[in-house]
Amino acid sequence: MEKFDFAISYEWEYDIDFVNEVENILQQNGISTYRISYYNIYDVTEDVRNRKLFFNTYLDRASDVDEDFTELGEILQRRKCRIFNPYDRVKHATDKASMHLEFISGGIQVPYSIIIPPHKKNETIKLSIEELAVLGRPFIIKPCNTTGGGIGVVTGAETLKEVLEERKNLEEDKYILQEKIIPKYFENKRAWFRCFWAFGKSFSCWWDDQTHLYSVLRREEIEKFKLNKLFRITSRIAKITGLDFFSSEIAVTDDERFVVIDYVNDQCDMRFQSKHYDGVPDEVIFQIINQLAKAVKKSL
Repeated sequence: MEKFDFAISYEWEYDIDFVNEVENILQQNGISTYRISYYNIYDVTEDVRNRKLFFNTYLDRASDVDEDFTELGEILQRRKCRIFNPYDRVKHATDKASMHLEFISGGIQVPYSIIIPPHKKNETIKLSIEELAVLGRPFIIKPCNTTGGGIGVVTGAETLKEVLEERKNLEEDKYILQEKIIPKYFENKRAWFRCFWAFGKSFSCWWDDQTHLYSVLRREEIEKFKLNKLFRITSRIAKITGLDFFSSEIAVTDDERFVVIDYVNDQCDMRFQSKHYDGVPDEVIFQIINQLAKAVKKSL
């Protein structure tokens, strides 16, 4: 049987730069790597199934959108491969309804929210004028289990009619109605952050929720604006979810509340800012990859 220390799968063409750097840095650290994509997934799955090939650790960036990668992950999981973001934990962590309740229990501030059942289960729902009034206007409508790229999210809802219509689009999914959080400004920057948890360490960036553009959060800014709480919250989310790699959105309000807006994204967009205007700052991606290298070495 041929064994490799680490394997990474991907299906998105814009993941190639990230995968290249992951392999470069891990190999520089003496870690053997294997790349899996649409061109070899069937052969790899067959070889792993027949015990001709095995990986000690695996980062799956494909099976969430392409079921051709599902069997490989299932086999590796049964054979005790260390899978970063174990599948059972991902399923739980990406359910916004479950996370909403667990975050509250864990002392994490979240927007005022109302969770409504799937349309397929309950065609009619009862929401009082008072409940909607507490949400305020506009409010957010989000599916609880459909994630990634803002799929199904309505950010400027005003009426109950919009809720009733929107929940028909993903009728097997629960929906969460969420208070719209307005961030304060630190000088000329909106106090909205994309916070990454990466293999044992947290990283935070400025992330403008209106333009979707990142900028590096510097140490002096963390101290000046008293933002250390971002890192503590991200660490707490990691403990609650049990995930190795994810991102969350956190905003700071005028009354200094740190509110987690978008709870858990288990597939982080790792496009480099040097190549994509709305990508993640390069230095942050390299820090994340170095953390991955440490995690792989620790697992061997």
